[in-house]
Amino acid sequence: MTARGRLTRRILALNLIAPALLVIGLLTLDPFRDGLIAARLETLEARGQVIAGALGEAATRDENLAQRLDRAAAIAILQRLGSAGDVAVRLYDPSGVLVADSRRLAGGVRAVEAAPLPPPGEGPGLGERLMGLWDRLAAALARDPPLEAFPSAIESLAELRQALAGEAASAARLGGDGTIVLTVALPVQRLRQLSAVLLLIERDTAIERRLAAERRDILRYFGWTLAVTVALSLLLAATIARPLVRLAAAADAVRLGAGRKVAIPDLARRGDEIGALSTALAGMTRELYRRLDATEAFAADVAHEIRNPLSSLRSAIETLPLTADPAQRERLLRIAAEDVARLDRLIGDIAEASRLDAEITREDLQPVDLAALVQGVIEAFADRGLRFEFAAPDRAAVVPGRPERLGRALANLIDNACSFSPPGGTVRIALARADSDILLTVDDQGPGIPDDELEKVFERFHTRRPEGEAFGHHSGLGLAIARRVIEAHGGSLSAANRRDADGRVVGARLELRLPAAP
Repeated sequence: MTARGRLTRRILALNLIAPALLVIGLLTLDPFRDGLIAARLETLEARGQVIAGALGEAATRDENLAQRLDRAAAIAILQRLGSAGDVAVRLYDPSGVLVADSRRLAGGVRAVEAAPLPPPGEGPGLGERLMGLWDRLAAALARDPPLEAFPSAIESLAELRQALAGEAASAARLGGDGTIVLTVALPVQRLRQLSAVLLLIERDTAIERRLAAERRDILRYFGWTLAVTVALSLLLAATIARPLVRLAAAADAVRLGAGRKVAIPDLARRGDEIGALSTALAGMTRELYRRLDATEAFAADVAHEIRNPLSSLRSAIETLPLTADPAQRERLLRIAAEDVARLDRLIGDIAEASRLDAEITREDLQPVDLAALVQGVIEAFADRGLRFEFAAPDRAAVVPGRPERLGRALANLIDNACSFSPPGGTVRIALARADSDILLTVDDQGPGIPDDELEKVFERFHTRRPEGEAFGHHSGLGLAIARRVIEAHGGSLSAANRRDADGRVVGARLELRLPAAP
C-alpha cells in the first residue's frame, strides 16, 4: 500500500463520517412514523365522529326516558357511512355487546386488488433485494417506540372499555402480518347519555409505504451526497497526495543522486502549506548542495595547502643525505622543522574550521560582555611588541553569544592586525553602540588591502603575507573562521582601508557588527 493510497483512504473515511452520521441521525431521530400515525388516527377519528353523530341523532328514548339505539336505523347508517375503504366499523350497545359490523353488513366482500405476477422462476431483482435490505436496516436503526401486538379478541381492546366509560380513545398496534392497525373508539351520545359505542379499525399499509418511500428518498439523497463527497475527496486527495508524492520522490532522488543535482518541484504558487513545504525543501536542498560544494572545495583547498609543505619537506629530506656541508644540512633541517610546524598549524586550523559549524549549533547562547572579552584577548597579545589602544563604550556592550567562539574570532582579528602592523606600531580597537547593534573596529598600521581583495581576504586559505614575514606563518583560515563565527551569531564582518587627508592608505580596518542583547 502506497503512502498516497493510505492518505486517499483516510481523506475518504473522514469525509464520509459526516454524511453517514447525518443519515443515521435522520433514521434514528426523525419522528416521521409517529407523525403519520397521529395524522391517520386524527382522520379516522374525524370519520368516526361523523358516523357517531349520525347514530346519535337516530337514538330514541324508552319509557324510562333513557337513550336507546334504533337498531334498524343504526344498521342503515353503517351501511351508508361505514362500508367504504379498508375501515371496519363495529357498533356495540352500552353493555359491550356487538350490535353490527360493517364487514358483515357488506357481505364480507372486499375489493380485489390485481397486480401483475412476475415471470415464472423470476424472483426479486438485485435492486429490489438491496432496497429490501436497506428497509430492514433503516427499520433496525429507527428508534420508534415498539407497537404492541393487536389482540385476537377485539372486545379486549382498552379503547373499547374507555369508550364504554364515555371517553373517546385511539391506539396503534402491530398486526400479525407486520402492518399497522389503527383503532378509534367513540361513545355515541345524545344529551350526555350513552346509547352505543362505535369502534373503527383500519389496517393501514399506507403508513408503511410512506415510511419506506421516505427511507428510500433518504437513501437516494445519501447516494448523491456520497457520490459528490467521494468525488470531492478524491479531488482533495489528488491536490494533497500527488504533490506530496512528487516531493517525496524528489527527496529520494536527492538522497540517491550520485553526482547530479535534483530540482525540487516548485509548488510555491499554490499558496498553501504544501507550497510552503516545497519552498522549504527547495531551500534546504540548495543549502545542502551549497554545503556539499563547499565541502568539496574545502577538501580540494586542504589537499592543495597540505601538498605545499609536504613537497618542501620531502625535498629537504631527499636532499639532506646528498650534502656533506654542515651549513647546508643545518639549513635543510631548519626548513624541515618549519614545514612540520606549518603542517601542524595548518592541520589544527583545518580541524577547527571543519568542526566549527557542527559545534556552534550545539552550544547555548549566553550574555557576553564584549568589552571584557576584548580586554582579555588584548592581554594575550601583550608580548607582540605592539601598542594597543582600546576605546570602550560608557554603556555595557553585551551580546547574546558563545564566549569561546567570539573570543577566537576576536583573537583572529587582532592577530591579523598585529601581523600587518610594523614593529612598535599601534593597533586600535574601538567598541561602540550603533542603534540596536554593537560595533567593533580593529585598525592596523599596515599597507592596507587591495580593493579587489576586500572580500577575498575572508576566503579560506587566502593569505597576504606582510613584507619580510617568513612563508607559512599563517594558514589563511583566520579571517574565514572569524567571519563564520560572527555570521553564526547573526552579525557581519567586513574589511576596508583607512586613508589620511590626502587619500593615502594608512592601514586596514576590520569592522564587526553584532546584535546587542535586549
